[in-house]
Amino acid sequence: MEQVIRLEKISEYNVLKQTETLHPLVSVIDNSNQIPLPNGKYHFGFYAVFLKETVCGELGYGRNKYDYEEGTLVFIAPGQVISVNHDDNTKPHKGLTLIFHPDLINGTPLAQNINKYHFFSYEANEALHISQREKKMIYDLFEQIQFELSQSIDKHSKKLISFNIELLLSYCERFYDRQFITRERLNQGAMELFEKELNNYFNSEKPQALGLPSVAYFADILHLSPNYFGDLVKKESGKTALEYIHFKIMNIAKDRILDDSKTISQIADELGFKYPQHFTRLFKRSVGVSPSEFRNLN
Repeated sequence: MEQVIRLEKISEYNVLKQTETLHPLVSVIDNSNQIPLPNGKYHFGFYAVFLKETVCGELGYGRNKYDYEEGTLVFIAPGQVISVNHDDNTKPHKGLTLIFHPDLINGTPLAQNINKYHFFSYEANEALHISQREKKMIYDLFEQIQFELSQSIDKHSKKLISFNIELLLSYCERFYDRQFITRERLNQGAMELFEKELNNYFNSEKPQALGLPSVAYFADILHLSPNYFGDLVKKESGKTALEYIHFKIMNIAKDRILDDSKTISQIADELGFKYPQHFTRLFKRSVGVSPSEFRNLN
């Protein structure tokens, strides 16, 4: 089994890249002047943002392999493991890397907002592809962070560096919104498959065997990370993936409730609810009346 190399400190990554550590908690690296990471598997103890501009070897993350293309951003969160695989002829490539430790943002607004940037847990093949204009914006923000690192560390450093990182991530969030729109046709195909799999699930014995389906269950079927899948569903339907699943369940429940040959408890069991009262609570919250009241009214 291949050994996983643990990188917990910013300086440990910089040593592998043979670059100077200007700040113990954050670093910006111009990869055109640096050697690539040695082949292997790496556990990151910090956040990383990779801007790649040329095909430069293979990155493995989760179930997918990804060959970098021009203008691509990949995001890694602490605790994730990536694999690096390139041949001996790989040359230094154009692009930038930002790495920052969670300790850097403690006590800053970014610490409160970091979890909203779902792209840190997207799969590698769900990377952000940016235009020339967007790339210039990203470069300018990397340069601003590098400028702060080149100054002497003072009481303003942490606030200014974390502010610029949050600004960078906010722009990436905007660019991802644009990417969801430009991939609307592909996303609609994913939504159609999601709808089909929802129908298949509740027309089978799976609810009674497995219970209520999770967001992760359908994300896995569509070969998407749960967060990317959730964001896709939100952009396309206006509902979270879980809300969409519950909406579907309630529509099925309405039809089945009108068949008065079955008790409410039987219907709850058929839909995968462990306890009938959970079904009743969700139905009343969604529809406005209890299942029994809905049956009587109709």
